[in-house]
Amino acid sequence: MSGGEPVGGGGATSGGEPVGGGEPVGGGEPGPPSPDGVPASGSDADPAVLHDFLRELARFLLRFSGEGAEGVDRIVRGVARTYGGRAETVVVADGAVLTVTAGGLTLTSTVRAFPDVARLDRAVALKEFVERLRTERPALPEAVAGLRRIEALPSPVPSWARLIGIVLFAVGFAPAVQATWYEIGTTALLATPVAALTVLSERHPRLARVLPLLAATLVSLVTLGLLRPESGHGGPVMIMLPALFFFVPGDLLSAAAAELVGGFLTTGAVRLVYALVLLLQLYVGVLLGVAVTGTPTGALFDTVGDPDLSRWVIVGSWAVFTLGLVLAFGVPWRVAGWPAGLVYLALGAQAAGTALVGEVAGTFVAATALAAAADLLSRPAGRPPRLVLLLGGFFTLTAGSLGLRALTSLAGGHVLHGFHDLMDFVTIVTTIAVGLIAGAALVPARVEKEFPAAS
Repeated sequence: MSGGEPVGGGGATSGGEPVGGGEPVGGGEPGPPSPDGVPASGSDADPAVLHDFLRELARFLLRFSGEGAEGVDRIVRGVARTYGGRAETVVVADGAVLTVTAGGLTLTSTVRAFPDVARLDRAVALKEFVERLRTERPALPEAVAGLRRIEALPSPVPSWARLIGIVLFAVGFAPAVQATWYEIGTTALLATPVAALTVLSERHPRLARVLPLLAATLVSLVTLGLLRPESGHGGPVMIMLPALFFFVPGDLLSAAAAELVGGFLTTGAVRLVYALVLLLQLYVGVLLGVAVTGTPTGALFDTVGDPDLSRWVIVGSWAVFTLGLVLAFGVPWRVAGWPAGLVYLALGAQAAGTALVGEVAGTFVAATALAAAADLLSRPAGRPPRLVLLLGGFFTLTAGSLGLRALTSLAGGHVLHGFHDLMDFVTIVTTIAVGLIAGAALVPARVEKEFPAAS
């Protein structure tokens, strides 16, 4: 995800200790003029207080917003300008170096924050908070208190509702893997213990770190040891995929590729490695189930069962998927209609593009349309952030599941088939990434002056 989604709601760590103890850098001389035309010495805010606030804001953006490097930098710069200062950031996936110049002083600090977008209500609240900074310019102590309130927000859905949401998320996706009632039924069975494990991990951060591995092992054991699907129901991996889809890092992989294409090399590389680690956890979990049950690795072949679902059931399944996404990720109900609309936009664009020019081009068209729509629709005040609009549609493009299928086919000795899936995986991830870049290029650039300068 774009931004990426550490699946399972991993814990966060934050640092943010000023370099050199927060003392002015450069002997306290006035900094150079701001590129926005606001002199650094024109700040009416205490430089140390402004620095501390921007450091906390950067930490919150890294942790909760799902913004990429460019978005975090733009917002921090804009807020600094609002309060009469100037900020520079060097952003990586889980941290940033922040330099703030105000009142003739320059302060530099580091910020660490593990991205955690398991609860999108915080991303919504954070965007609304930044909009309030722009329009009302509250005093800095009040602004700091506003950030703390976002961090302390109670979950918008109880644990049992999130459990149901994860199951619906998987069941709604199941027809995209195999359009059969058997796939839907087995997904509901397999996704229930996975959802329970996910909810349990929220209280046990150590468990969350290996959650994809544990979930894949559990699903593999149940599928191979208890269900033992017949050949007409599709290959075992095809049965497992929907129940594990909550953990498949397709969004992270495509977002990483997009950042690499966009020139944010460090951020993109870190996200790519992290996404691959998550994917390998799923792969190893499946293999553990194979080993424990004594299943021949040759059984890991992704054959597809004969479809028996009507077109309308398949179309309606995406509404179930979106409802599951809203519950699983804590999207506030007042904005839930937006991600639903973008899911169907991505599906429609992909179907139309595929019908006209083929699968790869259709995926490119869908990614481009999704990125452009999410960017434009998220800009007005009161709209949900780009991540909330983008995430559901992103999942529909299913890049990450191809990676898992490729790895398991190779492990099963189906080299040609596995290599074919692997090439499809690389092609689709790259296509989505370039589509996201193209979609962003189609819409007008955000102007720096969206944040007014301090008077």
